[in-house]
Amino acid sequence: MFQLGLIVIAMFAVQAVLSGLQMRHFSKEFIKLRRRGKVACGRKSGGFHAGAIVMFLIDGDGVIQESRKLCGVTCFARVKPLAGFEGKYVGGLTDGDLPKYGKNLRKAILDARDSYNKFISGEAIPEPPSPLRRAGQALTGIVKS
Repeated sequence: MFQLGLIVIAMFAVQAVLSGLQMRHFSKEFIKLRRRGKVACGRKSGGFHAGAIVMFLIDGDGVIQESRKLCGVTCFARVKPLAGFEGKYVGGLTDGDLPKYGKNLRKAILDARDSYNKFISGEAIPEPPSPLRRAGQALTGIVKS
C-alpha cells in the first residue's frame, strides 16, 4: 500500500514538472510575440479532449501578422505555427474563415476574436471559471434537473 502511494506521488510530481516546462515554453513564445507588437489570445480548455490556445500577433489596425497555436491533450504539446490567418482582420474572423480544425481549436480562434472585440470596445474580459468551479456548476445543474 505504501509503495502504491509513493508511485502516485511520483506520478503527480512528474506531471507537475512536465506541465511547468510546458508553461515555460508557452511563456517564452508569448513573450517573443509580445516584444514584436500586440497579441490577441484565445483559449478553450479541453478536459479529456485536446485543449487549445491561439496567439495572433496583430498590427495597430488588428490585422494578423503571425499566428501560433498550442494544441494537445498532454503536457508534451508545444507551440507551433498556425498558417492561413496572415492579413486577416482578427475582429472579423468568422466560422467561414476557419479551415477544418479541431472543435476546441476553432473555439479558441473565435475566443481570440471575441476577446479582441471586447478589448476594442472597452469591455472587461472575464476570466474563465476554474476546473473546480466548472465541476461545481455541473453538479449544481445535475441536482437541479
